[in-house]
Amino acid sequence: MQIKEGKIVVLLGLQWGDEGKGKIINDSVPEFDVIARFQGGPNAGHTVYHNGKKHVLHMVPSGAFSSDAENYIGASVVLDPIGLKAELEEIDTVLPIYERIRIAKEANLILPTHRLLDKAKEKAKGKSSIGSTLKGIGPAYTDMTSRDALRIGYVWGADFNERFTKLRDLHLTAIRETNAEDVIDMPALEAEEKNFMEAIDFLKKKLGEKGFVHGSYYLRKMVMEGKRVLAEGAQGVELDIVHGSFPYVTSSVTNIGGVCEGLGIPAKMIGEVYGVVKAYTTRVGNGPFVTELLDERGDTLRKNGNEFGSTTGRPRRCGALDLVQLRHAIGLNGVTKLVITKLDVLSGLSEIPVCNQYLSHGEPTDELPFDYTVADLVPQFEKKEGWEAFPDTIKDYKDLPKNALAYLRYIEESLGVPIVGVSVSPEYATLQIPEGGLK
Repeated sequence: MQIKEGKIVVLLGLQWGDEGKGKIINDSVPEFDVIARFQGGPNAGHTVYHNGKKHVLHMVPSGAFSSDAENYIGASVVLDPIGLKAELEEIDTVLPIYERIRIAKEANLILPTHRLLDKAKEKAKGKSSIGSTLKGIGPAYTDMTSRDALRIGYVWGADFNERFTKLRDLHLTAIRETNAEDVIDMPALEAEEKNFMEAIDFLKKKLGEKGFVHGSYYLRKMVMEGKRVLAEGAQGVELDIVHGSFPYVTSSVTNIGGVCEGLGIPAKMIGEVYGVVKAYTTRVGNGPFVTELLDERGDTLRKNGNEFGSTTGRPRRCGALDLVQLRHAIGLNGVTKLVITKLDVLSGLSEIPVCNQYLSHGEPTDELPFDYTVADLVPQFEKKEGWEAFPDTIKDYKDLPKNALAYLRYIEESLGVPIVGVSVSPEYATLQIPEGGLK
């Protein structure tokens, strides 16, 4: 990746998540001193391989399996301490991690009752539910905006237990007032609360006070000291709370604006913006999906790509690459470089559909509508020639099949952004392409 002095490199998923961000970051870790996660929570699932073994990271940044990289959890991340404890313990069996973790004190905690609120709200929505992961993410962000949140920096205060109890009781009252009391199992909740407090004590002991930093200063100091920083997003930009496919979105800012907010940095510190794009499109949960393939082609992509959620296990909806959506994502985020993942999944297909335009009420359009949950959109497909399977041990992009290279060039030319990397295997390193792209 291209690192400029005094600039933070940003890596974003440009679709609906699951683009392979974790792998790309893991491949790039040797180039960076700090990997900084700027938003999201345990609803993320970044898959990385270390010494041939698969690991799924939910809250810990994807630099966890580098012995040198520091891993920073930013202020706009919502944290489940029980899950974070389990994640750190697993990583520590492979590489020492506790000395390499820093958490912004401003980051908000997910309480056990946040998950109950999540269940109650999804149940109340019935058929119009958004397909939440039920991890308590949305209710935790709601508490932030209503100024009720429990910040992780409070764990060092003498009144932490009092703050916890006050918020827990507020949640239980809200659940009862919405006639969803059946989601409350008090013995199970009390057991979870005991685990929560044990996890808090674990984090305090293992990370110490130096592991908890003031997010308004920490990363700026790192940059000014000459540290090379990679900012890591969770989910994808089409799940952004403001500019995504609302209301079927996550609860945080997943686009470039979230980097400044979540990491406490000014916009002028951002340098290159890398966008990660899966060679086709997938989506988990409900919501609009214009290029979804509801036939055997979608089933083939799901099978060949092992398209099941790394966090939820749910089968992903699969469809054709959507260039209209990608242009929206690129323009919104000022993307300067592209990395294409899962190109190998398309191997063996005789032809590959790609959407380059929509018809909206019979009229052609190159833009996403304001509310495409109700829009009448028909994808206009172009068909590209397929290619035969190739070894996943390939080391040079020039050795890719001719039609695979033609597919990449078509994407690059259509989007107007150079492709600088392509992943053809979950385990082997990403193929590097010169900074100018394939042209």
